Amino acid sequence: MPESCIECRVPIRFYEPGRLFISNEKDWSFVDFQTMKEAEKKLQTVQEKQEGTLIGGIGRPDDEAPLRTAPIREVAEWFSHQEVIRVIEKGQFVSFLQPIVDAGTGSIYGYESLLRTNKEAAIPPGRLFAAAQKLGMHSYLDKQARESAIIARKKYIRNGQKSFINFLPSTIYNPEFCLQHTFRIIEKYNVNPGDLVFEVVETEKIEDIEHLRKVLNVYKQEGIKVALDDVGAGFSTIEMLEKLRPDYIKIDRSYVSFCDQDGDKQLFIERALKTASNLGIKTLAEGIERKEEYEYCLAAGIPLVQGYYFGKPSAEPAAG
Repeated sequence: MPESCIECRVPIRFYEPGRLFISNEKDWSFVDFQTMKEAEKKLQTVQEKQEGTLIGGIGRPDDEAPLRTAPIREVAEWFSHQEVIRVIEKGQFVSFLQPIVDAGTGSIYGYESLLRTNKEAAIPPGRLFAAAQKLGMHSYLDKQARESAIIARKKYIRNGQKSFINFLPSTIYNPEFCLQHTFRIIEKYNVNPGDLVFEVVETEKIEDIEHLRKVLNVYKQEGIKVALDDVGAGFSTIEMLEKLRPDYIKIDRSYVSFCDQDGDKQLFIERALKTASNLGIKTLAEGIERKEEYEYCLAAGIPLVQGYYFGKPSAEPAAG
């Protein structure tokens, strides 16, 4: 079995000096360059002078053909996102950790891992993920994020505390195969699978419920817990709970913000909590920034809470 499927590979590597390949779908031609700026100018000239369908790629000076090819417009996109591609290829990431608190005792229940670039790269998360999506590198980035979170857990989080690790189901094409890398990392760092919670992000955008169910089941078969994030955002995901049976749900911050003052938000929170409790699912309220929000959630019976009120994400969390 190959180590990675095509969706998880870095689509291009840049070389200085290097070789720019162009094809009209019949024959390859190439031009050599010394710097990336020179390569960009040559690519622009090719686009302006030639018509029809062109594909291209980048290689080393002595390569006879590129390892990866794409329509010439996509290759131009790669040039405009060189920094992001290099960061992802080199794995210049750290995981910031935000505390998740037991609402009743105030003790640290676990941490959510949030991917950030390191000091050398310093690319905002929104830009990083948007560029990865545009470049078709989101699967590779998501895999890197899972690995970074497991490494951070081994370094900073004690046994028995949970690690909530985000993932995008759309990046996992074949769960039995695509998740093997993650399971190998868990084994490599001798992490207890029962201390891990893999958390579906962008739950409101899920269209293929059956695919998500298969992904969650593969995690569960390894003894790993699973969570649904953003419950209530976009459309009501409460109806998904019985089919998916996650171990945790996170109530979207839009329902938590000023919940102490909004009766409609309180009705939704109470409904979600009741449904989850009946199914043996733990509920977490995220995005708590005010004491009054915390007090309402505590009184409502929500067992777990998270937000700036308890602590911001940090590279080295305070012991708790």
